[in-house]
Order: sequence, then structure tokens, then C-alpha cells
Amino acid sequence: MFFPKVCLACDDQLETSEVYVCTFCRHELPLTNFESTVHNDVTKRLYGRVQLENASALFWFTKKGLVQHLIHNLKYKGHEDVGKFLGQWLGQELKQQERFRTVDVVIPVPLHSKRLRQRGFNQVHEFGKELAEALECDFNTKVLQKDKATKTQVFKDRIRRWITDETLFVVTDYESLKGKHILLVDDIITTGATIEICANALSKIEGVTISVATMAIAE
Repeated sequence: MFFPKVCLACDDQLETSEVYVCTFCRHELPLTNFESTVHNDVTKRLYGRVQLENASALFWFTKKGLVQHLIHNLKYKGHEDVGKFLGQWLGQELKQQERFRTVDVVIPVPLHSKRLRQRGFNQVHEFGKELAEALECDFNTKVLQKDKATKTQVFKDRIRRWITDETLFVVTDYESLKGKHILLVDDIITTGATIEICANALSKIEGVTISVATMAIAE
């Protein structure tokens, strides 16, 4: 009565039969349907920057749209159920595609330890965990870490968002991932800079193949 469950996309009160998102918003959320398309906007945005096996994003992201509100509730209001909900949704779609059934391990893009302490959780943890469950594969949050690093000349030559962050993603265990098909997951692809640097770090593992899945891609 005092704390009714509300839709995480529009904030309207949920009906008894509704979970996380109201029926109206479920039908209004802008699906990309990338899981059924080999060449899509994710692969195009990362073309020439990352060697990808497959890629998908669940929704289109627009400013002030339903997807932005969903992800805002996840990242800044602690509604980790959003990640779980989106992971279950995309997981059911990906497991129907033969090319995603070969994934061996799901790895979420990590937060720096300082940011993790501030927020209390990684916003893509539950999302990645649900994808791993749907694809019946491992889920690993330890092998890819985010640390502070000084800029190298290579970084200076690449005009990317992560230059200002002065951060570097490092792989902590190469042996356990040799020859594996990795599904790298994140919340939103905008420029693709974060995915690029993470994938390039993982690509140094012998025999590895990399796919990408995100909650949304910015139009």
C-alpha cells in the first residue's frame, strides 16, 4: 500500500500480474532484433577496431526514452532487477541462435574498484549472469579488471572517451581462457571505446574468439 511496485521504465504502478516493466512499456521498448542479424549496427560501429565473432544489443537507446529511464534506475537508483530482467530477455533470444550457443564464458565490463565501492555493484553483473545461465556457460568477473594507468603514446593517438578516464583494462588469467569463445557484456554502446579496449585486451589470449552483447546501443 505504502510502497507499491512501479514500472522501472515509466514509473506507473504495476498490475498484480506485471513484473519489473508494465505491459505497455514492454511493447513500446525499441527492440533492435540484432540477435538474428550477423551484420548489424554493433558490428558496423566496431568494424576495423575489434575482431568480433558475433554481436548484439537488446534495445535502441535514445535520450529521455524508456530505455534511458530503465538504465538510469539500474545505475543510479540501485534497481539491480533491471539488469536481471534485461539479461533474461536477451538470454532467451540469444540461446535460439546457433552462433551464440558456442559461447564458453560471459565476462562483464568491469568497474574500477573505487567506482565499485561508491556504487556498491557493477550494473552489468546481473545482466551477464542471466546471459550465462541462458547460454549454459561460465560467468567470470575476475579475469578482466580495470586499473589506473598512465597514458602511452598509442593512447594519445587514439581520440577515444577512455583517454580522459586514464584507465586500462587488464587480463589477470590468460591460461584459463585459451581457445575460449568469450561473450563480453556491457550496458550501452555509444562510441564503442570501452568495448574496443576490453576486447583488445582479451584478444591477446591465445586462440580466443570474442562476441559482444549489450543492453542497448545509442542511436
